[in-house]
Amino acid sequence: MLDSPQVQGAMRKAAAAVIGFVLAMVLLTALLLFGFYLLVQAALLGLSPWLGEAGATALTGSICILLLALVFYRLTRPVSASKRCREPDARSISGIDAIRTLIKENPMEAALMAFAVGIAEQKDPRLKSLLLEGGMVLMKRAESSDPDRADADKTPENESETQPDSNTPR
Repeated sequence: MLDSPQVQGAMRKAAAAVIGFVLAMVLLTALLLFGFYLLVQAALLGLSPWLGEAGATALTGSICILLLALVFYRLTRPVSASKRCREPDARSISGIDAIRTLIKENPMEAALMAFAVGIAEQKDPRLKSLLLEGGMVLMKRAESSDPDRADADKTPENESETQPDSNTPR
């Protein structure tokens, strides 16, 4: 598929980076879990003289269950209305403004998506030119200060063809 040695080298480096990142996350997760295990054992040993072994185990277990319930509550709670739409009238947002907002809120995801689409579609020059033309048209339309301006430009031409001038006799 990709014949260039430079592209293959870049792909190997990208794969190595992804594998290294995954291994680092696995190592950090293992260290975090082992750290929690050691904290629980230290709490058991520290509370055993005052509460006894059974009481220390019950108290430590209940604290862990409460922390776990708090985490699951935060993960499953519904998104508030203020976070869902930041503007008062979300329906008035055009598609391009919504995409711009998404890109501003998630720049890394947008860059990765653009990179993935670029790699996947680099062999089709027609699609590339079509996407570039469409993107330029959409950006020009979005940058114009008055969205009805394009309709206003077309109206006088159409009116002159369909309606006679006031100076011409009927």
